[in-house]
Amino acid sequence: MKNTFYITTPIYYVNDLPHIGHAYTSVACDVLARFMRLAGRDVRLLTGTDEHGQKVEKSSQAKGIAPKQFVDEVSRHFRDLAKLMNISNNDFIRTTEPRHIKGTQLLWQKMQESGHIYLGSYAGWYAVRDEAFYAESELVNGKAPSGAEVEWVEEPSYFFRLSAFQDKLLKFYEEHPDFIMPQSRRNEVISFVKGGLKDLSISRTTFNWGIPVPGDEKHIMYVWLDALANYITAPGYPDGEDYKKFWPGMHMVGKDILRFHAVYWPAFLMSADLPPPRRVFAHGWWTIEGEKMSKSLGNVVAPSELVETYGLDQTRYFLMREVPFGNDGNFARERMASVINSELANNVGNLIQRTLSMIHKNCGGVVPDAQGVAKDERDMAFLQKAQVTDSVTHQDVEKRYYDCKFNEILADIMHIASEANLYIDTKAPWKQKKIDEKLMQATLYHLAEAIRCIAIMLQPFIPDSAAKILVMLGYAEEKAAKGISFSELAPEYALKSGTVIAPPQPLFPRIEI
Repeated sequence: MKNTFYITTPIYYVNDLPHIGHAYTSVACDVLARFMRLAGRDVRLLTGTDEHGQKVEKSSQAKGIAPKQFVDEVSRHFRDLAKLMNISNNDFIRTTEPRHIKGTQLLWQKMQESGHIYLGSYAGWYAVRDEAFYAESELVNGKAPSGAEVEWVEEPSYFFRLSAFQDKLLKFYEEHPDFIMPQSRRNEVISFVKGGLKDLSISRTTFNWGIPVPGDEKHIMYVWLDALANYITAPGYPDGEDYKKFWPGMHMVGKDILRFHAVYWPAFLMSADLPPPRRVFAHGWWTIEGEKMSKSLGNVVAPSELVETYGLDQTRYFLMREVPFGNDGNFARERMASVINSELANNVGNLIQRTLSMIHKNCGGVVPDAQGVAKDERDMAFLQKAQVTDSVTHQDVEKRYYDCKFNEILADIMHIASEANLYIDTKAPWKQKKIDEKLMQATLYHLAEAIRCIAIMLQPFIPDSAAKILVMLGYAEEKAAKGISFSELAPEYALKSGTVIAPPQPLFPRIEI
């Protein structure tokens, strides 16, 4: 992989307010972006809003306001979501921006020049809610597979020769086995493409809230062609320095929009002689207390409610810890409180409280000296789990992040914290003090060093709390806030004895269930 890294959230459709699903995708992208920065990459993280289409036009009409006023209001909520969840995005794209409209029209022209766009007429089923066309054979009890109502549409339309890309896409998937992740989703996409691709209607004439087709302004572009183009228009396609530097990138999407990203989007790009994305990772859906999330059930979970109730970093932690990324998950408040209590409060928080309290009580509030005390096997094994000493391990960690093994990574970090708590109990520094104070100091030093490593590892997931831990250990606030490179997990960056440490502060208060 080159030294740049470009990761995108889907651009969120401005037809509703942000919910836990939006927060989930954004936090996952942010974790990956933060890790790559700390691993030395030049990173670009993009999020934004998808603001065109018939659904938006109908929603604005229902509210009695102009579409632009409607999207201005709702887009702001998604910008606020990024701030609320501490997302470190470099850019926020709106599909109503001039830079996007200009770049998308140019992409259309390139696809047209390649001979892959032609004028015809469309007659078929369309689901406004999904902004998607469906064949008769795909309908289930007269509705879209998603359950959305469909309506019969007949109108002139430009078509994209998607059928011409069936073999090219299958060849691309074969040559890039990790392009679609996880593997189960890859198999679904390949099966869909092998089933035969039909040409795709990519313009509409029966409403006008969208990007005009270049040279034929009676037509507006199909909202999905418009939306997908954001990934290249935001960094400045075709001539922007960031576009040349960062594209192709990695897309993180919900499984419901995988087909658009893994079939249509690469085909559009191939048509314009542009490189396809580097990877498309499709994650699962959340149910709420065992039920599908829906407004009619009144169980939609707002991210602001979670942050207010449980804390920002606690919410970020739970979202990444609860299920393997790619699988469906269930959100239950009792379960969230249990995870926060057992892993953050009782494990990490307890480790910090015990260790730093003992250092303040017995070592004058400075990092103790471990010199002159021979390390036994338990010391060596314990430190080797916390510190990272070789490039092979670094590469393995980077691959696990790239493969979005977030809950596994957190499980391993929690295992180190558990081992550290066990190490305290086994070594019993309060007993060592009575026998040999130097032994006690060495034990407390090893524990403080383990906490330093745990804090560095936790930075992508809980950046504010990790920074506070590092500040307690003597790091300057500015350096800790910027982030400590993962290369500093090596022993040569270990804590220096004599460094003044702060008294422990409670970071993860227990949640009352």
